[in-house]
Amino acid sequence: MKDITFRALAVTNEIDLNKIAIQCHIPKKYTWEQPLILRGDILSSILQKETDSLQQVLVFSFGSIVFVNHKNKDEITAFLKFIQTFEPDLELQHVDRYMDDYSLHIEEIESMELTDKYVIVAEYQFFYPELISTVLAKSVALEKIEEQLGDIHDGLEGMIDRLEKGKLRVGNKELARTTAKIVRHEYNTLAYIMILDKPDLTWTNSTASEFYDGMMDFFELNDRYKILKSKTDILYHILEGFSNISHSIRGLFVEWIVVILIVIEVALTVLQIVGWLPSH
Repeated sequence: MKDITFRALAVTNEIDLNKIAIQCHIPKKYTWEQPLILRGDILSSILQKETDSLQQVLVFSFGSIVFVNHKNKDEITAFLKFIQTFEPDLELQHVDRYMDDYSLHIEEIESMELTDKYVIVAEYQFFYPELISTVLAKSVALEKIEEQLGDIHDGLEGMIDRLEKGKLRVGNKELARTTAKIVRHEYNTLAYIMILDKPDLTWTNSTASEFYDGMMDFFELNDRYKILKSKTDILYHILEGFSNISHSIRGLFVEWIVVILIVIEVALTVLQIVGWLPSH
């Protein structure tokens, strides 16, 4: 059997699989954890060319797409243009920013061999394409979110620099925007990529479960997720500190305004008593 190639791309934050399924006349309701697998006549119709039995495209709700045995760049571009009709935010000029190429080799070996570019197994199993695609899809999506987290961190560094220079006030809008970015990041990581969730077929097939766990461990998806979660918690802690400082400054400002108003009121009363100001 020939090698099977995989190209995984993280192209956007979210893809509505059910809209695509309806367009492709697929009578199935997709949930977040299920990839939309396109092959055969449906895929040929999208690409407007014949496809072989091993060619397929897996679309994941968290914004990743994996092309199986599609080496032709025009085929990939044609499919992405098709997805763009459902997700207009998809930018074709930047689709290869978060990308990973991988391959599956079938050879006479005693045990599975995993590397960062290929996996070698003794015999082909039906579940290999979907499980490899799922791990690659999560990996490139994590890469995308890792970079987004870096951008949030850079924004907080600017706020910390201002704090060090004695500029303590942080606007409500700025705090709200930064908080929203962190919440969105955590939502994308936890709820959408579902690092901790396993594909359905791994619950009924022990060999598939072992293979998937091995891939997950090799790509360090759980460790990368834990690091992202830890960094997110730190960002929340920093942001809480900024919020407390900002609220304290506003409270102090209000207190000083009250004190000044009281002093003015007392001064006016004294001036009226001594006759320097007419009394009402």
